[in-house]
Amino acid sequence: MNTSQLAVIFLLIVSCTTQPAPQEEQTMDDHTFYVGTYTNVDSQGIYKYLLRADGSLEKIGLVAETNNPSFLAKNSEGSLLVAVNEIKDEGGAGGVESYLIEEDTLLRVDGKSSGGAYPCHINITPSGYVLTANYGDGTVALLKLASDGTLTGPLDVQQHTGQGATDRQQAPHAHSVWLEGDEQNLVSVDLGTNELWFSKINSNTDSIEFRNPRKLNLSPDLGPRHLTFHPQGKWTYVLNELSSTVAVLEKNSSGEYVKKSSISTLPTDYDGKNSCADIHISSNGKFLYASNRGHDSIVIYQVNPEDGTLQLVGHEPTRGEIPRNFALSPNGQYLLVANQQTNSLVSFQRDQQQGTLQFVQQIEAPTPVCILF
Repeated sequence: MNTSQLAVIFLLIVSCTTQPAPQEEQTMDDHTFYVGTYTNVDSQGIYKYLLRADGSLEKIGLVAETNNPSFLAKNSEGSLLVAVNEIKDEGGAGGVESYLIEEDTLLRVDGKSSGGAYPCHINITPSGYVLTANYGDGTVALLKLASDGTLTGPLDVQQHTGQGATDRQQAPHAHSVWLEGDEQNLVSVDLGTNELWFSKINSNTDSIEFRNPRKLNLSPDLGPRHLTFHPQGKWTYVLNELSSTVAVLEKNSSGEYVKKSSISTLPTDYDGKNSCADIHISSNGKFLYASNRGHDSIVIYQVNPEDGTLQLVGHEPTRGEIPRNFALSPNGQYLLVANQQTNSLVSFQRDQQQGTLQFVQQIEAPTPVCILF
């Protein structure tokens, strides 16, 4: 065998070598998602879109005609979708609607009172309890979703009390309610009282009971809105709408939350108006993102794995006004933003090593305020 033949054999061996397995979050797939909207202008309800593997977006169309479906959630099986109707009806409450998820439509099954005015957030436990945060009167309500989509309730309504110091804090305003660790423990975020409220679901009585301690007082004027839990359960990050900050919380030896640190969501040289809206953490817990309305950007932080503190990576313009809500794609490759004021959805490719974002595409959407994969 001569030298040329040996060289060919060597090249064939190298070319057939097995490549390393892909790292976390590297799978590339198409994903459909739903968009909740405000219907006071051009929108008619809930829309469905497609995120392609290359980050491009495609509108599928209107899938449910309904009033102000400003926040959406799915059950754990992915067969049902629930939406709030962020309104105040003649009885002084908003609504909750349930839908059966079909291929390119949502089939309405049921509708009930949300237990308070202007519900702006909804969550579902694995066993089917539905929780609403009612901004208008500072309540959290408990309903139950059956496997066929029928709703029962409200079974119980928990009333927050107190107020803050600003014009927007003259009364309690429950802005979101989250499942902490398991399906029983809840954390409700109240913008009006600058507090986190801790409670649990009693499945024997279908009620919400306060835990001890009942709440955590945050600094005055923060206006907490949303939060996200570190995937390893070590830290909790609270997004403060009024102060444009993220508070880092951790639990002490007694299992109680304590504030560890705080960081601004804005560049140091920005002096315009701003309010924060949404916050999410990457599935591996390495990067945290939050939206600025006014500065109209996504702020990017790197998470210190030792103590959970945040280091600023940068700000990515959202290429539209009032980014109320955003979401990370299921495979972590993309971040999608809903620009409420300028009627657009924008996709960004996410560098999973650096956390940074690169613009991919922008597409029309009528008054989008919630993205649900």
